[in-house]
Amino acid sequence: MSGRNPAVGASFADRLLAWFDVHGRSNLPWQTPRSAYRVWLSEVMLQQTQVATVIPYFERFIARFPDFASLAAADIDEVLALWAGLGYYARCRNLHAAAKQVASVYRGEMPNDLEAVQALPGVGRSTAAAILAQAYGARHAILDGNVKRVLARHAAIAGWPGTPKVADRLWAISEQKLPMTRLADYTQAIMDLGATLCTARAPACERCPVAADCIAHREARIGEFPSSKPAKARPYRRATLLVVENEQGAILIERRPPTGIWGGLWSLPVAAEGESADELLRQRHGIRIEPIDTLPAFRHAFTHFELELTPLLCTLIDDDAPTEVRERPDQRWLTISARSGDALAGIGLPAPVLGFLSRRYALNATNDTSTSDPCPAPSTASSSGSKPKASRVRRSPAR
Repeated sequence: MSGRNPAVGASFADRLLAWFDVHGRSNLPWQTPRSAYRVWLSEVMLQQTQVATVIPYFERFIARFPDFASLAAADIDEVLALWAGLGYYARCRNLHAAAKQVASVYRGEMPNDLEAVQALPGVGRSTAAAILAQAYGARHAILDGNVKRVLARHAAIAGWPGTPKVADRLWAISEQKLPMTRLADYTQAIMDLGATLCTARAPACERCPVAADCIAHREARIGEFPSSKPAKARPYRRATLLVVENEQGAILIERRPPTGIWGGLWSLPVAAEGESADELLRQRHGIRIEPIDTLPAFRHAFTHFELELTPLLCTLIDDDAPTEVRERPDQRWLTISARSGDALAGIGLPAPVLGFLSRRYALNATNDTSTSDPCPAPSTASSSGSKPKASRVRRSPAR
């Protein structure tokens, strides 16, 4: 079938595969060589993130952690440092936990059972199916964001796919359209279709291999499917970013809790709105501070809320404590120089914190994201380039 048009009356899968043989993406780094580990790593990274953003992260991960055993044996700090800037950090913690589970329970080999894969941390039904279909050629349907869009339009399924009723209908359709062979190619093909032709905006229906029986296309109702998620106002929060310097000019960073924003990463301490910075640092680190200056605020947009961070420059009150402030497992004191950019990037700091430090100390950091979005749009391996939805940093307007 390669390079040829399918016969008249060919199935959805046959037409899609014929198109894929000519136009599909077959040179993504996780495809050559294709292994269960590489497919799993790419699928987790591609959750909520575009292909173009993921590729350099994937290549760095593979170079450092080529298999489950090496990733499982790694320190979480090193793993988080390689992930820093990719966003949605729970994915990284789950990635590390899943690698440990595969290494210990399955002797370093990804199981080929759907329920077993789905039981791994951070792996849902569609991700598990995509891993098994692409790695082992298993016959499992997927339903990521792009596939939902393709199938909702093709069958004119009304409603938001996030509701169980609509999702169930789309799952049934996805399973019905599976071919008996070439499951790895078919899985990539339907994701590619959503990425390159059946996009959220300005879909190229005239080039779509399954447009002939697409109901939304036939009825000129492409814009109606799938229905958008009901609008909800995104909360706005404020917090204080504490820049604490000791007598040697080093600044305090702390490890974030394992859950919540920037979970498990190192960061400047953050005091929530209304929370006493002095009390927070006294309880958490046993130190006292004196505020010196308030620096310009900047904003950081998360998926579900927007955070305004106001940096507060503080000095350490020594009292009778030793001049050298001792480090603890959950804190570090960093001496920053003009050449510290790459070193800081290797610690695993959240992108907006690294960006702030880079601006504050005029560093040559390689991933200062003060003017760019590290995760511009959610998707899987079939990223469609839809609207930005993940973290983004910008200066707050003067008030």
